[in-house]
Amino acid sequence: MQMRLELIPLPVSDVDRSIAFYADKLGFKKDFDVQPSEGVRVVQLTPEGSGCSVGFGTGLDVYAGEPGSVRGLHLVVEDITEARAELVRRGVEISEIRDFGGGVKEQTSPILKATHLNCSRCRGARARRTRSLLTPRRLGAG
Repeated sequence: MQMRLELIPLPVSDVDRSIAFYADKLGFKKDFDVQPSEGVRVVQLTPEGSGCSVGFGTGLDVYAGEPGSVRGLHLVVEDITEARAELVRRGVEISEIRDFGGGVKEQTSPILKATHLNCSRCRGARARRTRSLLTPRRLGAG
């Protein structure tokens, strides 16, 4: 049986502010923003090249929870230095990259934590494709 992870529901405190963050600051594509009934709003955004989206909204139990409580998801990028520069250009507050040695690098911000892996030390096809990981610390905290 084949399964695909396609949507990560996020609890957020402000839907419009979260759309602005994911679309304008991170560059995610807004797939849809609909209000199918009174009190229900469903928003879905997808990072370029990703098969998995984030979703948030109002009026559905799937979006319930503490804003900022989703942790440990990874945004994969080819080059952490280039990704950091682009985020800074877009107005995301983010620290300098810290090098821990052995190919492990990290950068942090109030919203994002990034870890870079030198994949010449990784094993397996999936690991070799993974260059850098931008790990949202507080996804949906917008």
